[in-house]
Amino acid sequence: MKKITFGTPEKIVPSNYCKGLNYQETEIKYNTDNFKFKTTARGCVLEFPLEFGEEVFGFGLQLKGFNHKNHKLALRANSDPAANTGDSHAPVPFFVTNKGYGMYFDTARYIEVCCGYGKNKNRKPVENNTIIASAADLYKKCGLQETTVMSVEIPVAKGIDVYIFEGENILDVVSQYNMFSGGGCDVPEWGLGVMYRAYAKNTGDEIIELAKYFRDNNIPVDIIGLEPGWQSSSYSCSYLWDKERYPNYKEVIKYLKDNNFHINLWEHAFVNATSPIYKDLHDYSGDYEVWQGLIPDFATDEAQKIFAKHHKEYLVDMGIDGFKLDECDNSDFVHDWSFPNCVEFPSGMDGEQYHQMFGTLYMQTILKALGDTPTLSEVRNAGALAASYPFVLYSDLYDHKDFIRGVVNSGFSGILWTPELRNASSKKDLLRRLQSTVFSVQCLINAWCYPEMPWKEYDCEKEVIDLLNVRQQLIPMLKQAFKEYKETGKPPVRALVADYTNDTQTYSIDDEYIFCDNLIVAPMTAKEDGRKVYLPEGEWVDYWTKEKVSNGWFYVESDNIPVYQKAE
Repeated sequence: MKKITFGTPEKIVPSNYCKGLNYQETEIKYNTDNFKFKTTARGCVLEFPLEFGEEVFGFGLQLKGFNHKNHKLALRANSDPAANTGDSHAPVPFFVTNKGYGMYFDTARYIEVCCGYGKNKNRKPVENNTIIASAADLYKKCGLQETTVMSVEIPVAKGIDVYIFEGENILDVVSQYNMFSGGGCDVPEWGLGVMYRAYAKNTGDEIIELAKYFRDNNIPVDIIGLEPGWQSSSYSCSYLWDKERYPNYKEVIKYLKDNNFHINLWEHAFVNATSPIYKDLHDYSGDYEVWQGLIPDFATDEAQKIFAKHHKEYLVDMGIDGFKLDECDNSDFVHDWSFPNCVEFPSGMDGEQYHQMFGTLYMQTILKALGDTPTLSEVRNAGALAASYPFVLYSDLYDHKDFIRGVVNSGFSGILWTPELRNASSKKDLLRRLQSTVFSVQCLINAWCYPEMPWKEYDCEKEVIDLLNVRQQLIPMLKQAFKEYKETGKPPVRALVADYTNDTQTYSIDDEYIFCDNLIVAPMTAKEDGRKVYLPEGEWVDYWTKEKVSNGWFYVESDNIPVYQKAE
């Protein structure tokens, strides 16, 4: 890896907040003369060539796109990506290509990347009178069959540090980026089991009854998550137990722990005036509010210490070992909450920078509260250099195809993602969604809006239990994959193109993924009875039947999820 500095970079950048940063400079083959840098009235721009046939992947949790060649992306923290525009719960200014390198841009700005556009040339006139009669074809990217340019525009800033990583394939490059970030996260074995998030209006007594139901029916649930109703105020948050719904919260915690459940609590970071930490945090917060609550500046040591101290003494010390950190991204297209970019924070960050860094700084704060308590928790925003944080991303959006694409894309950028099961339109939809989450880094059933278990409506408890038992069988495999993630940076779940970078068939496969090194998973949605599957070069067997399967493309029909294993 090698760092190259252009102009005068800003001081507030992700690397300055990455405690495990591990930069080890080496020689690189990439021709740095390729770069063109300039400052503008808007900020600064970096340009460099992309070859014809050079494909581009990464840029964080992209739910709407996969191979970004010929696309423009604006990397903004946003909970509501409506199209393939770059908006994301986890925008990461890092990309990889099939040409043996990747680049990380060390910025907390909303950068705009154009991945393979043509520059102004004195072209020869060539007539083209092809008639196109549909809007879809009319605006389809043509894909220039020539060397093009990637441009990276960084607003406000007058310089940028660029880190270049090289390797034999995409997996090698991504692994180096993850190790540069501090290595993959260390997770407890129980965190790889099943989490069930309970109905938001449940009382303490109802949570105990829910726990009894799981144990009495041998349903393998390891973690129970409590949604906003556990708090006396939740929009904004008090971080105090509600006296009406949970007058017996100590009894609830004791019962769950005695019956081998772990406990995860929902919250967001906007602090209500009823919270005991409100006054102490006031001077270490931004100058705007969200839901009439403070926005603590977690870029300051003071805000982190105040917030973490309360969580440790009031929650962690009594047995809480997980948190769901909600709404630390942004909302531009669907809702109208969160804070504007003009917010001023005591640390010197503005709102744009804080949107990009909010999730990472929030995770740091909660890890301070947890101390030596291991966790695998949830967060709604992560970004650059986040591989070492034991938090999994999730989304309020719910398109199953997008959720599968998120699983595939997450492995490019040092982040984790769960295609959680929430509501379902049919029995088939419920089981298809549960199949996907069983074969992901975190098996999460989010029944926050269901007074009863989601499967009760469709009378499929047996099928659900069977799938959750499959998850239990996968835990040793996942544990080993996370061990390698920590030690080598190799992500536990990743796109086929990561390992099979020279196989051009993998350049557009956004609905299959490698799971724990030796499985290929090909999920289906409720709209599908069958699907095309691609297996790369090698020997494969059907995971369920152990029968040999030829590589290449083939069609499969199944009520189960298609999974294939490398032959031993």
